[in-house]
Amino acid sequence: MRQSLPGQRPAQKRAFTGRGGLPVVVVGAGPYGLSVAAHLRTAGIPVRIFGDVLGSWRHAMATGMFLKSTPAATDLSAPEPGGRLADFREAHGEPELTELTPIPCDVFVRYGQWFQKRYVGEVEPARVVSLDRDGDAFTVRLDDGQHLSAAAVVVATGLNGLSYIPQELRRLAPGAAGPDALVSHTSHHTDLSRFAGRRVAVIGGGQSALESAALLHEADAQAQVLVRERRVLWGTTPDLVRPWTQRLVKPASPLGTGWILAAVCKAPGGVRQLPASARLLLFTRALGPSGGWWLRERVEGVVPVRTSCRVIGAVADDGAVRLELAGPTGGPEILVVDHVLAATGYRLDLDVLPFLSDAVRKAVVRVRDSKAPHLNGGFESSVPGLYFTGSLAAPMFGPMMRFVAGTQYAATRITRHVVTAP
Repeated sequence: MRQSLPGQRPAQKRAFTGRGGLPVVVVGAGPYGLSVAAHLRTAGIPVRIFGDVLGSWRHAMATGMFLKSTPAATDLSAPEPGGRLADFREAHGEPELTELTPIPCDVFVRYGQWFQKRYVGEVEPARVVSLDRDGDAFTVRLDDGQHLSAAAVVVATGLNGLSYIPQELRRLAPGAAGPDALVSHTSHHTDLSRFAGRRVAVIGGGQSALESAALLHEADAQAQVLVRERRVLWGTTPDLVRPWTQRLVKPASPLGTGWILAAVCKAPGGVRQLPASARLLLFTRALGPSGGWWLRERVEGVVPVRTSCRVIGAVADDGAVRLELAGPTGGPEILVVDHVLAATGYRLDLDVLPFLSDAVRKAVVRVRDSKAPHLNGGFESSVPGLYFTGSLAAPMFGPMMRFVAGTQYAATRITRHVVTAP
């Protein structure tokens, strides 16, 4: 019988016999990978999980950043009580966080590492470089040369490799975008202080753009934000004691207040039943770009923000960048900066996942008008035994899959489907 980890219930006294009793491989050790692995192991299923524990949170977010989500929306999914962020804080003698307390990323990282040790156990740092079908199972090849067979594979790679930089900006980096090039994506940085004294144009109007601009300003960079929309949207300061009339008109949810958000959080499976066009509209419109309420005072009146401003051209010019901008006045304007920081989001595209074999990639049916996988109610793709979760599942199950709050729903459904799979 599997040895229980500290804080876990004993594993069920049965062997996993689905697909020959081979292990389930989880690719990725972020919030979704850790949550799925925890549930699978408690169900008595042999699991091997590969990745860097909360790697994106440690290596793809600048020092000093905070989570936009509230504490109630940042709990990983434990298979038993005791695995919440609040439990972690209590175990370490730290005060409980409220909605009025922005969560530093390093606090969330420490919480994830604690969760891993308590519920998951070993996470192997090897990187999956190849995934192919082998009859009813899968062959997984690692970057250290190992090969293994797997009964099923859960892809929980988050947003790794999915960063998006518009074509007109990508031309500034013929090799590769990055901190040392003329253009980079916000996910390329862990320390924005390298731009002290330099002119930086931040492209975008969401949390990543606005918080990066604040950090750049605080590091003595000359930052300004270029926003396509007519205005910047900000979250509202939470009210810890809302009257019942407000709760009725705008019910609370992990993603904010309002009936639409409450519905998609309560029933991600119901989102999956909507027509593809409705799901896509919900995915793109339910949560538009905005900044956290606590960030506003660090940006408004502090960092120059140009709204109704669009980049229509960008050229390298003697180590600098000449941006051609179209603004509300109509005529083009030239802005010269030393670096362009693209806070332009991510594109969900299976074709950029480097480890999927061509045969597997071609066999995965996509969501209509999307490059994300079409999934059944158990998060399984059209390739039997191949599951996708996290952001790649959002076009099927709704916007909650873009946030940590979706781990409970995803982990329980995937585990149930794996257990009952033939």
